Amino acid sequence: MWEALIYSIVILIAAFIVWYYLRAGIQQSKSIEGKVKQAQEEGRFQPVSLHPHIDPNRCIGSGACIRACPEEDIIGLLDGRATLINASSCIGHGACFHSCPVDAISLRIGTEERGIDLPHVKPDYETNISGIYIAGELGGMGLIKNSADQGVQACTNAAAALPKEVACDLDLVIIGAGPAGIAAALRAKELGLNFKLLEQDSLGGTVFTYPREKVVMTQPMDLPLFGKLKFYNTNKEELLSTWSKLIEDHAIPLQEHSKVKAISEQGDYHFKLELASGESLECRSVIIAIGRRGSPRKLGVAGEESEKVAYRLLEPENIQNQKVLVVGGGDSAVEAALLLMNHNQVSISYRKAHFARIKKGNQIKLEEALASGKIKPLLETNLKAIEKEAVFLLDKEGQELRIDNQKVFIFAGGELPISFLQSAGITVEKTFGKTLKKH
Repeated sequence: MWEALIYSIVILIAAFIVWYYLRAGIQQSKSIEGKVKQAQEEGRFQPVSLHPHIDPNRCIGSGACIRACPEEDIIGLLDGRATLINASSCIGHGACFHSCPVDAISLRIGTEERGIDLPHVKPDYETNISGIYIAGELGGMGLIKNSADQGVQACTNAAAALPKEVACDLDLVIIGAGPAGIAAALRAKELGLNFKLLEQDSLGGTVFTYPREKVVMTQPMDLPLFGKLKFYNTNKEELLSTWSKLIEDHAIPLQEHSKVKAISEQGDYHFKLELASGESLECRSVIIAIGRRGSPRKLGVAGEESEKVAYRLLEPENIQNQKVLVVGGGDSAVEAALLLMNHNQVSISYRKAHFARIKKGNQIKLEEALASGKIKPLLETNLKAIEKEAVFLLDKEGQELRIDNQKVFIFAGGELPISFLQSAGITVEKTFGKTLKKH
């Protein structure tokens, strides 16, 4: 009798547990379904660049990808399978890809509808021109850890391919002192190569252009001559300080403010680089690690050449008591507006009805700032003209708006260095939904 009672209790407990988890799964699916619908309505569902592609036939719903992603609401579980939610906010960490226990996730660049211009790069990071390699964001894989890993591998492969019979001033020139370029330089030093590291601006590349104190999301990475660099949430200053110390400690030949205008072949594994300064360098191999932004994209509006117009925000603390217009709807624009709002009158102009491509954390902060009136939204507007004391915008009805203004920040992305690559003979292709492979 007691055995039967105990058996019945065990069955009831098991049934309750099953019911509880089924109920929780249904509630979770409804929540995710609602988030997906909202993302679709607000234009967040379609990926912008590098993103995970989930095979529902292989996914077992472990949730490992969700736990691994450092961003919020990029992936969720719907009916026991992983699905994309705010795909436009994915910035390509690749953590979900590496964490999936059944390889149900691959990384893709572009979609079937939206193509992305990418240079032709082989699995060893060499382009169609023997001796020229591309590492980092320009090749489709951004973020600090991924870029650094590629820089190391590209340098290793370049060194292995160098023909001993070709005489040249330098074994290698690395263009771009961002994460990929710095990692490649450290590897070049480790291998004993004769090389130079060139940067058109300052050490750090894209990271240097971040607003002061901007948090940089990264993961631990292995750097030659240093070991594991353990950064999770850090800021621009800490990261640049670490890189500066590495450059100094290992006597890396860094040449800042040296923009490369052209690369030309002088023969097999013999290249000539022409710099904007008039200087020229000759080397046996080249690693291009300049990122995808290139030069800031200009809007071509009247008055844009004014001194009050800027395309990046470096020291927000020096701007106070100003009437500021921020133009753009991405993370850079939103972060600039947030940094400026406490000491200035800030408006943000965006051509769309929603800020559909920003990270969740920025979205929350922006909504709070808009609700409190610290930032004035000018949605569905386009900048028309800039004058000394005012700016003029057009709304969706074509009506002109005049706003008193003393400072304009434009964040309209960057012009891809397509012509620079093509002039060097590198093939650039528009890629639709290309799957990136592990290296």
